[in-house]
Amino acid sequence: MTLRPTIRAVTDRIIARSAPTRRAYLERMERARMKGPARAHLSCSNQAHAYAGAGPDQRALAESGAGNLGIVTAYNDMLSAHRPFEAYPALIRDAVRGIGGTAQVAGGVPAMCDGVTQGEAGMELSLFSRDVIAMAAAVALCHNTFDAAVFLGVCDKIVPGLVIAAQSFGHLPAVFLPAGPMTSGLPNDEKAQVRQQFARGEVGREALMAAEMAAYHGPGTCTFYGTANSNQMLMEFMGLHLPGASFVNPGTDLRAALTAEGARRALRLSALGNDYTPVCDILDERAFVNGIVGLNATGGSTNLLIHLVAMARAGGIVLDWQDFSEISEVTPLIARIYPNGLADVNQFHAAGGLAYAIGTLLDGGLLHPDTATVAGPGLEHYRREPRLEGGDLVWRDGAKRPLERSILRPADDPFLPTGGLKRLAGNLGTAVMKVSAVAREHQVVEAPARVFHDPDAVKTAFKAGEFAADTVVVLRFQGPKATGMPELHSLTPVLSILQGRGLNVALVTDGRMSGASGKVPAAIHVSPEALDGGAIARLRDGDLVRVDAVAGTLDILSEGVLDRAPATADLSGHASGAGRDLFDLFRRSVSTADAGASVFRG
Repeated sequence: MTLRPTIRAVTDRIIARSAPTRRAYLERMERARMKGPARAHLSCSNQAHAYAGAGPDQRALAESGAGNLGIVTAYNDMLSAHRPFEAYPALIRDAVRGIGGTAQVAGGVPAMCDGVTQGEAGMELSLFSRDVIAMAAAVALCHNTFDAAVFLGVCDKIVPGLVIAAQSFGHLPAVFLPAGPMTSGLPNDEKAQVRQQFARGEVGREALMAAEMAAYHGPGTCTFYGTANSNQMLMEFMGLHLPGASFVNPGTDLRAALTAEGARRALRLSALGNDYTPVCDILDERAFVNGIVGLNATGGSTNLLIHLVAMARAGGIVLDWQDFSEISEVTPLIARIYPNGLADVNQFHAAGGLAYAIGTLLDGGLLHPDTATVAGPGLEHYRREPRLEGGDLVWRDGAKRPLERSILRPADDPFLPTGGLKRLAGNLGTAVMKVSAVAREHQVVEAPARVFHDPDAVKTAFKAGEFAADTVVVLRFQGPKATGMPELHSLTPVLSILQGRGLNVALVTDGRMSGASGKVPAAIHVSPEALDGGAIARLRDGDLVRVDAVAGTLDILSEGVLDRAPATADLSGHASGAGRDLFDLFRRSVSTADAGASVFRG
């Protein structure tokens, strides 16, 4: 199938826009590659320090030319998604020894959970943790003793941070090794109903806790289609996972086989062999366009509109939200996964999963088929699914049709003709909205504003019965420079209840709402943010605001608003506690949301 004209045009525009920075990046990677395997340039003393703890691998490291694999891990046993990584290093070492190689844990990176810090002070470190992860991974790899790397990470900021680091060492091959989703527990829609009942005061905390524990019950990622699972989808669409690796449950033989093969594959892609495929060759402009298509086609997380921009800039590629919007206009929505539907990611995987999704999008001319991947040249590899046959890992053709059309549809017969993400722009600024779960009749809201500076104040107003008419809830001073752009998912039950009462309600914020944002229209990531004097800082209660996801506009309709002086806020209470004092430099240095909300200047 011929590539769609819009996909080609947007790709060409990105290539042209990125030409100077991309060329400089690739020149840096070529200089690094020309130095050859890093260990050859280390002194004997340097090498001895690197190998002293390697036990049975010491002699192989010191005397042979076998490849050495660096493991960068985000393991901790507080995140369910990362709990399985505890056993990965031993499995990886055994796997690469079988092909004459060695492997060492190069270093660990922090990994925090937005689900734990939701509504707490620690959430204000969440977005910045992505750049900390990138820096920590760079520290791990800077020892220059590795011929390839594997990255162990799954969740919200962890995968983007690891991708940024992988591109800093883009002359090395890298394979991303996921842990997979937990098995299905309490259905997500039932959990959401209990949350709303608790917000209305109809059930107590014991019922709420029981529902939450039944939903989040074991090792693996949460099973809804939030940022963590959107990350896994991206790694397949962009060619950094082995085909079909994303949604295999932890603790299974297939999961272990994929981990072992991913480690072996990373070494086989090194400059020591004949299939040298560094990260810088995989993550080109076409790969990022494929990722954007996948994000839209599956209704993925809005957080990736920040992360993909930052990830791309690490490789000299310049994306903007207009690219996402134009791709969305021609990308069909082919998946319904909670919160965009009732299915969880395990049901999506069973219905045909990413192999079918990638295949139907390739057939529809919506993906670049000729990208480099860790599985080999071409995205066609990702039509296939892994199987264990007689104990051996093999790949077979994936489903030819979706096995449950309420979850997964062909590209030529989708749920919606356009993608799940929308860029909004107007005199209130630039924002994005996840529309895949928002009913058409709720995608346009024109109503007076209620302005807040704290999410708890929104909840207090709700409990006091202050929302009795159509309202645009404006929550400002939540941007990256103000408070680190915390996720505001805890507002979802309140806003959903108001919508359920028949009110037209929308959220406008310079904060984040994440991949868990659902049926209430939320214009998020508003730029410029309030602390930068953006128009959102000029709003007052009662000003008329129009949020229009159909037309893609975000406007203040009242006269004279833009002539006002911007409001200020006392943010001193956000300057310390839970480690926030250590991140003052980040708040002062961070770029705008539409530039990736990063402290790195790509």
